[in-house]
Amino acid sequence: MEYEDILYTAADGVATIAINRPKVMNAFRGRTCEELIHAFNKAGWDKSVGVIVLTGTGDRAFCTGGDQSAHDGNYDGRGIIGLPVEELQSIIREVPKPVIARVQGYAIGGGNVLATICDFTIASEKAQFGQVGPKVGSVDPGFGTAYLARIVGEKKAREIWYLCRRYTAAEAMAMGLVNTVVPHDQLDAEVAKWCAEILEKSPTALAIAKRSFNADTDSIRGISGMGMQALAMYYATEESQEGVRAFNEKRKPDFRKHQK
Repeated sequence: MEYEDILYTAADGVATIAINRPKVMNAFRGRTCEELIHAFNKAGWDKSVGVIVLTGTGDRAFCTGGDQSAHDGNYDGRGIIGLPVEELQSIIREVPKPVIARVQGYAIGGGNVLATICDFTIASEKAQFGQVGPKVGSVDPGFGTAYLARIVGEKKAREIWYLCRRYTAAEAMAMGLVNTVVPHDQLDAEVAKWCAEILEKSPTALAIAKRSFNADTDSIRGISGMGMQALAMYYATEESQEGVRAFNEKRKPDFRKHQK
């Protein structure tokens, strides 16, 4: 596969996968998800790679979730909702290598979910985290909700989803969503430090440890499948589509006007 939406590099045991759509704050469309899935499979089964870093290009955003300009009652790719997001989330968990989210800016919406499901999250002081789904007529059921509750606790997870507030890197670290926060100009050095420590460890032991952690939460995959089916039907409603229209028109949505 030739990549259009991402950048892929591998050197000295580290594979770096970067979403390269800075003009839309590294939001993903159908093709982006396909390329990410391909790249994670490539890095995940390459024995010369010991750790994978997921990030976004530029300083503004790690990832801001689904590209609303590619959303018209459904996204522009394959899968239940037009994005193979379930497959993408699963491959990040399934590759037998630790995955580090390098968050230099906004990790919002689906981007927040990606940072959540990575094994580690290392953030710049400039990073911001949060959900946006209910503000734009969407939700990320499954790993975006139930697994988030495992990480930050159910009360906090409900706050994140119901209120769609923004959280600083320090606040995200306090709730357990981030492993460490460093000054922006030290982010790459900190990620490199963590990668070096990981590469010193037994790859097989790490793979077993990762799979054993995943085994406890793999039932959430079923919640995700059921939730995505419901989401596909929700996207067909005027209520959801009002959220997309309002986002693209840069105005506040009037969801209750379209609620059935």
